[in-house]
Amino acid sequence: MTRIPGIHHVTAISGPAQANVSFYTRVLQQRLVKKTVNFDDPGTYHLYYGDATGSPGTILTFFPFADAGSGRAGPGMASAFAYAVPEGRFDAVMEGLALAAVDFAGPEVRFGQRVITLRDPDGAPVALVETARPGAVPHEFHSVTLWEKDPSRTARLLSDVFGYADGGTEAFKGGERLRLIATGDAAGNIVDIIRKDAAAPGRPGAGTIHHIAFRARTQDEQHGWQEKLASVGHRTTEVIDRQYFNAIYFREPGGVLFEIATDAPGFAVDEPVATLGQALKLPPKYEAHRGRIEQVLPPLKVAS
Repeated sequence: MTRIPGIHHVTAISGPAQANVSFYTRVLQQRLVKKTVNFDDPGTYHLYYGDATGSPGTILTFFPFADAGSGRAGPGMASAFAYAVPEGRFDAVMEGLALAAVDFAGPEVRFGQRVITLRDPDGAPVALVETARPGAVPHEFHSVTLWEKDPSRTARLLSDVFGYADGGTEAFKGGERLRLIATGDAAGNIVDIIRKDAAAPGRPGAGTIHHIAFRARTQDEQHGWQEKLASVGHRTTEVIDRQYFNAIYFREPGGVLFEIATDAPGFAVDEPVATLGQALKLPPKYEAHRGRIEQVLPPLKVAS
């Protein structure tokens, strides 16, 4: 069976869209590669950030709700994501953030790598990790972090089913971090699982992660994962057309929502690469309502 190569995308919840866009395009210098709407709520944006073409392993997406209450990560939730910073650029990145008066914590060291952590406008942690991974480029993911009451069950799924290897454990103040690494050198090939005490239960809302999506390079691979997961007791949804990829979903043993998304067709299926993210793109079922939808959605100013 083919192994999961790494992360396809991460989807999170935010507050007002403009603050989200300003932070990710200006401070983190991500490209807005798709401006569309929530499939279930067309009065809300669905924003996708990534590298120049929206490659798998670089995509961060948001549902921005202007009136969203503040969320809080806790056990049974994905709690953080991290971008890779190629070796040799880490000091320059820290200096640039300091000159721009952007606050960050650290650096600290995890598994021998320097890490700094920023907070986005909703308080979500955004880690930047120094990496020596061959071919690492700006805008790609380094890892995601899952917060679990019992890391062993989730670790078994990632290792026994998805093919991740044990990357070791490290203690930190108040808890322990287990690292799992996907075979190969694809972007976002690391999953960290932490166990620590929580002052209060987690709460979905602005500043929290909605789900983690793993890569299936082809549609056949995705069908294979449906069969493999069903054989070990994890029933997935049917294949859902998300316009830029096909998706299946299931809950991992600790409660985090997992998705497996196909690489194709990609983000250039409905607009040229040169102008990705500039125009509002709608799913076909909403195109007839474009005028009303455009009146509801707030205008966005994107860093050039």
